[in-house]
Amino acid sequence: METPSNWDDRLARWQSELELFERLDETPWVTLAKAEAETGVSRSALRAWYRNGEIESRLVDGPNGPQRLVQLEAVIERAATSPRIQRRAEREVSLEAQVALLRHRVDQLELRLAALERD
Repeated sequence: METPSNWDDRLARWQSELELFERLDETPWVTLAKAEAETGVSRSALRAWYRNGEIESRLVDGPNGPQRLVQLEAVIERAATSPRIQRRAEREVSLEAQVALLRHRVDQLELRLAALERD
């Protein structure tokens, strides 16, 4: 079992290696988790894309074993060509607009209620 300081050292070395990869390449290589968080593309879609050769990936040693990296720029470009991802993004924007409108209406109703209670 690794001690906490050994674990921290190993994690720090791994993060340094990732930063080195980013500096060596024009576009950053990120973990699948980070690509998912940054783009909204599911990990299963990312795996399908690199297995089908639609995006490049590389396997590097990580703190918990081998770690798959993908180029963030390639994921963004590939996501832009996916109708399913585009529809989901449009729905999310639409939902955000609806929530904003509902918040505005609730605020107006609260102001009216406060005015009625004063009278």
